[in-house]
Amino acid sequence: MTMRLLSVNVGQPRQVLWKGRTVATGIFKESVAGRVPLRQHNLDGDAQADLSVHGGPHKAVYLYPAEHYAGWRQELRDMALPWGMFGENFTTEGILEATMQIGDRLRIGTAVVRVTEPRMPCYKLGLRFGRDDILKRFLASGRTGLYVAVEHEGEVEAGETFTLLSRDNHGVTVADITRVYAHEKDDVDTMQRLAQLPYLSAPWREYFQEQLHKRR
Repeated sequence: MTMRLLSVNVGQPRQVLWKGRTVATGIFKESVAGRVPLRQHNLDGDAQADLSVHGGPHKAVYLYPAEHYAGWRQELRDMALPWGMFGENFTTEGILEATMQIGDRLRIGTAVVRVTEPRMPCYKLGLRFGRDDILKRFLASGRTGLYVAVEHEGEVEAGETFTLLSRDNHGVTVADITRVYAHEKDDVDTMQRLAQLPYLSAPWREYFQEQLHKRR
């Protein structure tokens, strides 16, 4: 299947009133046209409000499959769901959690990125949707999207095609991480593989190492 970049979405942090308090969030993204420089930590015009949980070298760009929007539109019939609704920088086609492996290298435009981890929902997704139940729904669905690190900076534009440059033979997909984390918590075999993956971010490797230690 062809892998395409359908929309490039960026946004600056804003102050939002949520449950009686003011929250800074960068989850509000809007689609932009033309070529956009992709840097090591994010896209030009984009920023994160809380760098302790968003952004950084392993989570420079968040990809969300356009294929998932159809399911969400069935579940959330009363909501408008434009591209970027999940806070993604890239709305994509042909890139799915079950088929993308940790460490996959992709060229998009003149940039090269590497798949690092799934996205875990935080309360700001509830803020964006105006409903708390989206957090449990999001994780249970497995429709998490994925993060990539920027290996080579460049420029990207909506409509361009991704090219798979290289893939390791370990066979561990983005979906495997979410599956073990949220559903199959006794899958020790997969945990052992995840704990050793060099391109999986350090916090995830440490998490699975801790889980394995508890089971010894």
